[in-house]
Amino acid sequence: MSTATTTTTAESAELAPVSTESLAELLIAKERPPRPSAWSASLAFGWRAILKIKHVPEQLFDVTAFPIMMVVMYTYLFGGAIAGSPSAYIQQLLPGIMVMSVVMITMYTGIAVNTDIEKGVFDRFRTLPIWRPAPMVGYLLGDALRYTIASLVMLAVGLIMGYRPDGNVIGVVLGIGLLILFSFAFSWIWTMFGLLLRSEKSVMGVSMMVLFPLTFLSNIFVSPTTMPGWLQAFVNNSPITHLATAVRGLMAGDWPAADIAWSLGWAGLLLLVFGPITMRLYAKK
Repeated sequence: MSTATTTTTAESAELAPVSTESLAELLIAKERPPRPSAWSASLAFGWRAILKIKHVPEQLFDVTAFPIMMVVMYTYLFGGAIAGSPSAYIQQLLPGIMVMSVVMITMYTGIAVNTDIEKGVFDRFRTLPIWRPAPMVGYLLGDALRYTIASLVMLAVGLIMGYRPDGNVIGVVLGIGLLILFSFAFSWIWTMFGLLLRSEKSVMGVSMMVLFPLTFLSNIFVSPTTMPGWLQAFVNNSPITHLATAVRGLMAGDWPAADIAWSLGWAGLLLLVFGPITMRLYAKK
């Protein structure tokens, strides 16, 4: 009993009562921390997206195993029939498959947004004194890392299979950079659907309905000259066709100025249209 009394007395001595005046001075004297800038807030949410990959590494399956499967499967299935040999076909196919795979995994941005909404995480974000678009931009910045990983994985597999980019390192970097920039803008479509639709399965279903015809009806696999005239009109004006031609040309050492301009124009248009729509939906969600 004496030991307990001594301990209580010692704790009471250490935890001396604080007066109201001293507590008020403690709370008011210091300045509030500065509000984070738009860039730092976006980077913080981008780091959050990267940490989610760290804790759930299975998320990298779609940017590693899936691209490898696409490159190997299409090269050896269609290479002999279309170009005479897989080694000849992969020179044209690899940049196109890179575009197709990266554009298709952009839909996971919308799925991640929808999942956080269902869990109530976005309600917490909206209470923070930060730049309002920061959570959305952070998602896209984190996914840009996924796009880069997917591109590098496919490039490595292609080099092993015989692909040789005549544009060397500069052409490859420019091609991948253009692809990531376009994918960043394209991802805003799926953030919009992630806010609009009620479940992640709905987001995936709508994404597939858009992505499959958009990527397959392009010049990724074959030249549009072999298609019917009415289909050529669609394929030749598709943003995926312009992007695939631009990336293919840059990695081959050319400078397809028209297709680069079209790709950048499409990216700017997508960002200007779907960015404000997404943020308006986010504000009302």
